[in-house]
Amino acid sequence: MHPPVDRIKLSQAAKDQLIKLKRITKIATWNVLCRWALYRSLAKPSLPSPVPIPAESNLEMTWQVFGGPIADQLLIALKQRCHNDNHLGTDPDTLATQLRLHLHRGIGYLAGDPKMLKPLT
Repeated sequence: MHPPVDRIKLSQAAKDQLIKLKRITKIATWNVLCRWALYRSLAKPSLPSPVPIPAESNLEMTWQVFGGPIADQLLIALKQRCHNDNHLGTDPDTLATQLRLHLHRGIGYLAGDPKMLKPLT
């Protein structure tokens, strides 16, 4: 499957939140935390706010690193969510935008309640 983006670059605020989450959870890699963040946001029924998200941090990963062995399943989940959300569409631009919005929203959710990750560590 063709990924929605080749590279994912996070905002400085998201990077700072991930640093905190790494310290609290002892989960060593960014990509695992980012996957959990995406799951968390996709599970919420509301749409993420369509706000501009700067990509000013030096935290960047490829889609393959982000998705790892479940990259195709993540893409399918994202496409299904876009379809369910008032039929946003599954064109590359929409998928890239929704991935960014869901990922950043999910990181915020995890940072706001890091205890939800404790059973996984």
